[in-house]
Order: sequence, then C-alpha cells, then structure tokens
Amino acid sequence: MKRDHSPEPLKARKKDVAPPFHPSNATGSHLTITVDELMNLRLVALGAEPPTLVIRGGLVLCLHTGEILPRDVVIAGRHIAAITPWDHFPIAVDEISARGKYVSPGFIDTHIHVEYTKLIPGELARLSVPRGTTTILADANCIANVFGGRGMDFMGETSTPLRIFRQVSHKIPGNGPNIELGGTSIDTTELCERVSQSNAATLGESNPFSLDLASAQKQAAALHAGKRVTGHTALLENEPLWAYAAGGIGDDHNAHRPEDVIDRLRLGMMLTVMSGSMNSNIASVFNDISSYKEGLNHFSFCADDKLAEDLDSEGHIDHHVREAIRFGLDKMKAYRMATLNAAQYYRIDHLVGSVTPAKFADLLILDNLENARPSIVIVNGKLVARDNEALFTNTDIVPAFTLNSIHIDPHFLSASAFYVKAPPGKASSWIQGMEMYDGYFKRAFHALLNSDSTGSLICDTNRDILKVVVIDRHHTTRNCGIGYVRGFGLQRGAIACTTNCENQNLVVVGTSDEEIASAVNEIVSCGGGFVAVCKGKLLGSVKLDVAGCMSSQPWEIVRDDSIACDNAVRNVLGGKLKSPFMIASFIGLVAVPDLGLTELGLVDCKTQGLMNVVLTEEEAVAREAEIASARPVKICCRCPSHAHDVHRMMDSMTALA
Repeated sequence: MKRDHSPEPLKARKKDVAPPFHPSNATGSHLTITVDELMNLRLVALGAEPPTLVIRGGLVLCLHTGEILPRDVVIAGRHIAAITPWDHFPIAVDEISARGKYVSPGFIDTHIHVEYTKLIPGELARLSVPRGTTTILADANCIANVFGGRGMDFMGETSTPLRIFRQVSHKIPGNGPNIELGGTSIDTTELCERVSQSNAATLGESNPFSLDLASAQKQAAALHAGKRVTGHTALLENEPLWAYAAGGIGDDHNAHRPEDVIDRLRLGMMLTVMSGSMNSNIASVFNDISSYKEGLNHFSFCADDKLAEDLDSEGHIDHHVREAIRFGLDKMKAYRMATLNAAQYYRIDHLVGSVTPAKFADLLILDNLENARPSIVIVNGKLVARDNEALFTNTDIVPAFTLNSIHIDPHFLSASAFYVKAPPGKASSWIQGMEMYDGYFKRAFHALLNSDSTGSLICDTNRDILKVVVIDRHHTTRNCGIGYVRGFGLQRGAIACTTNCENQNLVVVGTSDEEIASAVNEIVSCGGGFVAVCKGKLLGSVKLDVAGCMSSQPWEIVRDDSIACDNAVRNVLGGKLKSPFMIASFIGLVAVPDLGLTELGLVDCKTQGLMNVVLTEEEAVAREAEIASARPVKICCRCPSHAHDVHRMMDSMTALA
C-alpha cells in the first residue's frame, strides 16, 4: 500500500507558535537576525514600514558583480533592508547624504593579535573603527599565555562598535615543555570546545614544524565545527608545506614572493596579505598581479602585529587598500579583498562583507576609493565615526585579574645573572647567534667573541653583536635563556619588553650585562611594558599594565609614550630598527627559521630542540700566528645555511674576527 508522505495539515498545527531555533555553533550564530527583525526588514523593503535610516544618493560598491551603482541604502535597525534606485523611497526620519561619494562595506582584518597594538579591544575600536575597520578576526594567544581561557574571553568581547570573531589560539603554551614553559596552559579538550563555539571563526595559527597528535585533534575539531584553520607557513616548501596543508590549513599570511603565493593558492589557501609594524608584504605580493589570475578572489588583508602608533599614522585595513591600489591592483578588487573575499572565506558573509539586504549595516562613506579614508562610519545602522573621529567612548572594564602580572626573581636584578663564560683558559670563543631580518625572521650565524678579565664573553657593538636574554616573568623562577643577536644597532644601553612571542616572558637586548640588569630593574619598577635605559638612567618607557602586554590608558597616551620611547632608542642608544621593541618581542618565536630564544634556551626551529650558545671547537683555538696566517678555526656550527651576507663577516671559513 502506498503511504501518504504529505505534510501535516495546517489546521492540525498550533497557531501563532514560532518554531524553535535549533542550537547552532555556526560562526556568528549568536549575532544572526531574529524573527522579528526579519519580519520588519521585509516590510521596510516593501515600503510598508518606515526605515530607521536612509543613505541617499551614494555610489554603492556592488562587489558581487564588480559594479558601482547609483543607489540609496535603506536601513532598518541593525540591518540593511534594501538597496534602491536614488530617491525611490520617500523622505525618512533620519537620512545621511552620500551625494558624490562611495558606499562600501566595513573593512575586515582577517588576522590580528590585538595585544601587539598595546591596546585593549575598546581602545583599538576607538582607533581603528573611524579608519574603516569594523570587523576583526583576532588570535589572543598573547594574553592566553599569561591568563589562559579567561584572558581569551576578555580579549574576545567589547561593548564598542568593533566586531570581534575569535581565532582560538592553537596551543598554550605555544611549544612543548622541552623548549618552552610559558605562563599557563590550556588543554586540548578546552581548545577544541572553544573552536566549536559560535564566536570562533578559526583555529589560530600553529607552529608549522610541529605535527603532533594534539595539533591534529584541534585541527580536526575545527573542521568538524565548520571553522577554518589559520596557517603560518613560514618559509616551508615541498613536503613540509604539503604536510602542513594536509592538516586542513586554510590560509597563510607569511608568503610574499609571487611564486610562494601561487604555491599556497594552488593548495586552496586564502592569502591574507600581511602589513604590520615589522614588515609589509604588500609591495612584494602585488609585484606580479597578473600571475595570480583568478587567485585574486582568494586574497584578503591582515595586520597581524601592528602597533598603536602605526595604526594611527598609517591606518589599519584602509592602509592595505590604499597601498594595493598604489601598486596597481584594480580598485574594486582591493575593496573586495578588504570585505567580501574575507567574509565569504571565513563564513561570515551572511553577516558582513557586502552592501546587500539582511547584512549588518556596517558601512563606510568615502570621498574617493583611492584614498580609502571614510568620512562617515556606520555600524549596526548607527553613526559611530565622522572624519576620523570616534563618536563613541570606550567603557570596557579592565578585569582586576589582568593586572600585576610581572613576577621576576631578584636574581635577575644583578649583572652576574647574565654572564656567559668562555671555555676555561680561553680568551675568546665562538658563539651561535641570530640576525633579525624582515621582521621576525632570524638568520643563524656564528662569531668569535672576546672575553673580559672575569672570563665572560662581551658584546661587540662594532659588529652589532649584542646579548639577548629571555627571563621567566610568570613564576619567579630562575629560568633564563641567553643568546646573541644582530640587527638592532645599539651602541650603548639596553631595551626590554614583556611582550615576548609567544610566551610573553621578559626579553632584554643590551650592550652589556650591566645595562641588561638595569633594564630588568626598570621593568620591575613599571610593572611591565617597554623600557630603554643607558648608564643606569631610564630614557623612555611604555607602561603595559594589562597582562604585561597592553595598556589600560587611552590609545593617544600609548601612542605618545611609544613614539618618545622609540626616539630615545634611535637618538640616544643608536638603534636602527623602525620597531625595535616589537622585533625584540619576536626573538622568542620558534615557529619561523632559523633560531629562537625562550626562557629555557636557544632553540633550533627546524628540529625544535635546544642547542648550545657557546660552540665547541673541533680543534684547539689557533695561536695568534696561525690566525695571522688565516688558518680557519673549525667549529661545530649549527647554521642551516651559509649563503647569507652575515656569514661573509662572521663565518670562520671566510672571516677571522
């Protein structure tokens, strides 16, 4: 007998009872439109109900088709109700004129560590929203390494008009206990739960040299929940890159050479073009635009690590748009990268990313597309910024638990804590060091350093070889990694910061052990942040009282203090880096080649193991006569390559110190 599969008669159903929403952890489900909002939105689009706001006479970017259309934008509450021909609807109660101007969706930053701005989320909103960035995908791995999950929760919310979608930090601490301890830990189960929540857009970036079981469990959990997996491919190629991609890695912000970009696009990755305070990939990426072909639809923009003062002087995602256009990218493609591409790939295009019905009314009104500087910013259908000034205040409360997080053993207040001794009876010794270049990348080198009367190896400012230390600032232990670094150019003094990537320990770069100890003392006095010292005097400081990596002060104060501190480093200490404190912060990053330094010691990034700073010799140190005759001293070098310029100056085979 044929069964009747027809639906239940309408009369048998209960009337006026709304069907329940099934629980959902889809990205942004906690923000989605309600039934009442949707009903009203349709009536407004029909002309049966009045809108709350109409943007009149604008040139609307239709990013789905690549057109610029003369349209009004009709808004009801939080959402766009309709995009109509000019003056199609009668005069509304509230209107904004956009005559002769362009209307764009709000910009989206697809990968940022808010902590490196030195601002709490509400202050970042005051700075970035007026410049057009209304949505960010943020990985709070800095504060997570200090306070765990409660720190991540603090960074994932703000009462200001800045939308934050979480990139759930991949591993806390970032590496295994054999090379790093960090401030706290979050187990795999909790991270899997967090990435499955609706406020999460992705699993955060991971160490590409670590392919362990825990990383697989978290990546599988993210993919199961319908989330993306954020990538950090460093300089990988061939098998290591393929293995990393096989873990479901969905994007990359490291690739900048066109050939590397194409490799990642062919693997299905979204290229998140990075431009931060340490370096910018924009010029390199857009050096050969035609080679990407349809791959341009898989580009978006991110700041990654950008300081407050640079956000103020350069801009946020508006900077990416301007620069991409300047380097020859089609204007509409640049705006699509900043909005729709990002929203579609990260599965939030039902909420943001286009000027279309039922999306949030997060809109920019711009005088021209090339400058990408909005004169008006609207979020949730409300005017929130005009002419680069926020029309809202930051009322976010800084939790008490985020304060007073600097705990340093008094042992490190003395210079003797940082001595590195030459082998007994030796007046000099070869050391393994790292040269900073292109932001957080580090080239390994080795060099011969002399010792003082106590047998301690001393820095060589003539060759820009300085000492660097990473000190545990979480548990008051005596854990301290000591190494040597080039690239900072300091001729005197020391700099220190408590924002060391990833575990947020104290990092100090100095010209002597005494200067390093002086910097540690100043960090203890200020309770965390940035300091520059010379001959026992404090030259400049930026107080970062929130978790040791952010300030509770308004962004304007943070900017001014930061500029003054950088000027002291440059003008008094002789520093030559644009962002010395941020680059110092990334000495500890062991997820990019060649070396890194943690509180446990010097790390070989490829093997993810510790190594000696003072190198052992395979034969006795040559006598002065042998040195004069250019006989090379053979040492147990750990440099992966000798092709860099630094080796022509440092390598025992090519240059005797």
